[in-house]
Amino acid sequence: MAYENPLNAEKFRESILHHLTYTLGKDAGHAQIYDWRMALSYATRDQIVDSWFRSTRATYAQAGKRVYYLSMEFLIGRLLKDALVNLRLDDRAQTVLRELGIDYDTVLADEPDAALGNGGLGRLAACFLESLSTLSCPAYGYGIRYEHGLFRQSFVDGRQVEAPETWLQQKHAWEFERPEAAFEIGFGGKVIETGSHAVWKPEQSVMAAAYDTPIVGWQAKWANTLRLWSAEPASEFDLERFNRGEYAAAAEHEALARTISRVLYPDDTTEAGKELRLKQEYFFTAASLRDILRRFDSEYDDLTKLPVKVAIQLNDTHPAIAGPELVRILHDERAMEFADAAEIARECLSYTNHTLLPEALERWPVSLMTRLLPRHMAIIERINDAHAAAYPMPKVSALENGEVKMGELSFMMAHKVNGVSALHTSLMKSTVFKDLHKLHPDRIINETNGVTPRRWLLSCNQRLSDLISETIGTQWISDLEQLQKLEPFVDDDTFMDRFANVKKANKTELAEWISENHDLDVDPDAMFDIQIKRIHEYKRQHLNILETIALWSEIKANPKDNWTPRVKIFGGKAAPAYFFAKDIIRLINDVSVVINADPVTSPFLKVIFLPNYNVTLAERLIPAADLSEQISTAGKEASGTGNMKFALNGALTIGTLDGANVEIRERVGPENFFLFGMQADEVAKKRENSNHAADAIAADPRLAKAIEAIRSGKFSPGEPDRYHGIAENLSTSDYFMVCSDFTDYWRAQREVDASYLDKTKWNRSAALNVARSGWFSSDRTIRDYMAQIWNARPLKA
Repeated sequence: MAYENPLNAEKFRESILHHLTYTLGKDAGHAQIYDWRMALSYATRDQIVDSWFRSTRATYAQAGKRVYYLSMEFLIGRLLKDALVNLRLDDRAQTVLRELGIDYDTVLADEPDAALGNGGLGRLAACFLESLSTLSCPAYGYGIRYEHGLFRQSFVDGRQVEAPETWLQQKHAWEFERPEAAFEIGFGGKVIETGSHAVWKPEQSVMAAAYDTPIVGWQAKWANTLRLWSAEPASEFDLERFNRGEYAAAAEHEALARTISRVLYPDDTTEAGKELRLKQEYFFTAASLRDILRRFDSEYDDLTKLPVKVAIQLNDTHPAIAGPELVRILHDERAMEFADAAEIARECLSYTNHTLLPEALERWPVSLMTRLLPRHMAIIERINDAHAAAYPMPKVSALENGEVKMGELSFMMAHKVNGVSALHTSLMKSTVFKDLHKLHPDRIINETNGVTPRRWLLSCNQRLSDLISETIGTQWISDLEQLQKLEPFVDDDTFMDRFANVKKANKTELAEWISENHDLDVDPDAMFDIQIKRIHEYKRQHLNILETIALWSEIKANPKDNWTPRVKIFGGKAAPAYFFAKDIIRLINDVSVVINADPVTSPFLKVIFLPNYNVTLAERLIPAADLSEQISTAGKEASGTGNMKFALNGALTIGTLDGANVEIRERVGPENFFLFGMQADEVAKKRENSNHAADAIAADPRLAKAIEAIRSGKFSPGEPDRYHGIAENLSTSDYFMVCSDFTDYWRAQREVDASYLDKTKWNRSAALNVARSGWFSSDRTIRDYMAQIWNARPLKA
């Protein structure tokens, strides 16, 4: 039986108007869209709070084990529609606003996209929080309340330009400030030895102020908390200096504090940037651990029970300092023996690895760690020595070449270490953690990522979710593997006609939006070929644009051939200091200018790079996609979650055997997946040939011609040498094997072309992708974490 929220439309209307008048101080006749959005948000939040309080009371009453998820990123996106959908109030909200003369979609679009993440790491954390609530598992997410988040991306002459993201310029309707949960966090200073223990006397300190956002699960059965920390000055404003005219100096404590929570991932190519990054990581980790212990102390007086009641998940190495910090608190402040403190910390902590790239496994200079966190440096050395004594061979160390290796430290201090796809986990054991795996053969396990079906199908693709529910019922929303019941309907003409119409309507809507907002007309009947992810060489956006250039040349030379019309859509941000990635963005934009203006090829090929990719843009693009580009170098992508979202929404994948692509292909069927490229072991072997790029270029005239077009300035005539760096990289080192995979990528793309022309076959494969993607739910992933890592159980509110 379908869940029905007991709040009727009349009561909901009264709540909205109450908040409009008494919370916002506006009457309906003078209210702006912002006012209506805030009033609707507050009325919706009221409904969440009831569930939130019930869940909190139930956790205390049942002495439940809590999961604490520590992450530098929580890419939560807009929350209003997400909340309305999970509360089952979305239809009522539309009705009430319509009766009040307000457009529902305009109100939803007014909400800022919370700028709290950059990509898959942060979006995964957001999906996990929602699934934890849906599964009634008591949990907190802990992160930083970034004032400006990552950055707002725009293009000037094709170049990425970064501007501050101003999502907090308006009041954030969903958060509650918690002044009672504030902690002083120190940096620097000195350590005073007192026998077997020590006292750390920090030189600087800031206050960590808590802001809570309730995260409601499906049907509001449970709600958990996202607690974000904002850095505030620990010392008061210096009025004396201000009165002397030293205005900047009087406020320097405030400015220094705010710097810590101002921006996500500040440029760490400078010493100051490195220090700020490490401060950020310690700041939110230390505040979170103190909050965890404060809550534990309110219920229990035996610290040995900590692992029984507390599970702490480290989302990548950013919170890796949690191990030394928890040991410091237990040993120095709670007088526990060091070995016991380390063991209890390890039993509480688990670590998710998200990368096989050595440069992405954080390392901090010992000199910086010693200066900023002197007590922690001593504890790290002691942890490292204890591990070496217990496991002398093979020799493994978290200290190397004057650096602290946070990946190894995380591994040593975790009772479980998980990869995020089957291939990634296997490669962890044989590459980055090869020796540690030999020493701890039972520590590494796999937990393949997933996505929440509430946001990534029910909410973002209403046409398809309505068709699914009308066909098999609504149970799939909380049990995504129910989608397999769709499989018999792929041979039903009526269902398949409706399925095709859903995709056509989504594409038409996207085409209209692109035309209105980006002044480019695209044909909804063309294939929408989409690659949206952060810009990185291993994700190989430059392979995609190389093939696009080669295709353009072929169409131009043979315009009367039977070409499959395509719209190539890119989206993603490059780190501000990652200049090669920024050059790839500019190249794509420059290529789009030339191709889109070509009267010969424009009926068959158009290219657009959409600026400021975020959750909201993803929700617009994914339902309209025909082809999902998952083309990373094999062995480099940990998992990916975009690949799952595309398949779930009926896009076919062109991809390598990398990350979760392997499992997607196994689930949807090889015949419904366009495979190309070398496998991970073949990539490693190919690298042994220093001439691999030159050999590939010599063997493929299309590739050679495309690279020469880039090198010669065909797409940058005013600055012919603009892309010499890209051309030279591809022609020589080409570490990510773009050239070696190009020829097979071209072959696979021509298979895509031929398949798309047979719309009946294509739509059948697309429908099978939907029907067979149910395993990739974050609900399934969280159930596995609960059983295999956290030893946590669901509760009943």
